[in-house]
Amino acid sequence: MKVAVVTGASRGIGACIAQNLEDAGYAVVRASTSSNPKCNIANETDRRDLLDHVITQYGQVNLLVNNAGVAPATRLDLLETTSESYQRVMEINLEGTFFMCQLFANQMRKQPHGTGRIINIGSISAYTSSVKRGEYCISKAGVSMVTQLFADRLAEYGIGVFEIRPGIIETDMIAAVKDMYEKRIAEGLTPINRLGTPQDVANIVLAITDGRFDFATGQVFNADGGFHIRRL
Repeated sequence: MKVAVVTGASRGIGACIAQNLEDAGYAVVRASTSSNPKCNIANETDRRDLLDHVITQYGQVNLLVNNAGVAPATRLDLLETTSESYQRVMEINLEGTFFMCQLFANQMRKQPHGTGRIINIGSISAYTSSVKRGEYCISKAGVSMVTQLFADRLAEYGIGVFEIRPGIIETDMIAAVKDMYEKRIAEGLTPINRLGTPQDVANIVLAITDGRFDFATGQVFNADGGFHIRRL
C-alpha cells in the first residue's frame, strides 16, 4: 500500500486531495492543526512527530503534499503591514514547507529508488502582485524556489518534486472576497469563466501520482483557469 501525507487536510483543497488519494487506494495521513496527528508545520517538534507517526504506523511514505498555508489574518496595504503578520505567514507558508520537504525527503531517500514524490501547493500569487497581502505573495514566490531546489537535489534518488499553482479557488480563504472575484471573472479575468474548485487541484495531484510526469521533475502545473496566459 502506498502512503500519502497531506498537510492542511482538515478542509478545502487539502481535504479534497486527501479524499481523492484515499479513493485511489492510498493510505492517507491527514495532518492539520486540528487533526490527529496534530501538526503545525511551522513547529519543528510537530513536523518530526508527524513523520515518526507515519513511519511507526506504515514504515514508509510515498507522497508528501505540502498544502498547509495561511493568508494574512488582516489584509493590509504593503505600506502598513506588520512584522507580526509577515512572520506568521512566512513561518507557516515558506519555512514550514521548506523543512517539511527536507524532513520527508531524508526519509524518502532511505527507501527504494523512485518510491517517493513531493507536491507543493503554491499559488498564482507567486508571480502576481497583490499589494494588500504582500507577505502572502512573497511566501508563495519562495515556495516556487523551494520546489526547484528540492527537485534538483532529489533527482538522484528518483524523488520527483512538483508545484501546483491554484488560481482563484472557491474555499474559505476567499469567502470574504468571493463576490469581488466572481465579478472580475465574469468580466474576463480568466479565460475559463468560473471559480476554480478544490477538485480541479486534486485532479492534478492524481495525475502526478500515477508516475507519468516523473521525468518532468520541477514542473509547475497551473490550476488557474488560464489566468497565467498573457493576453492582449
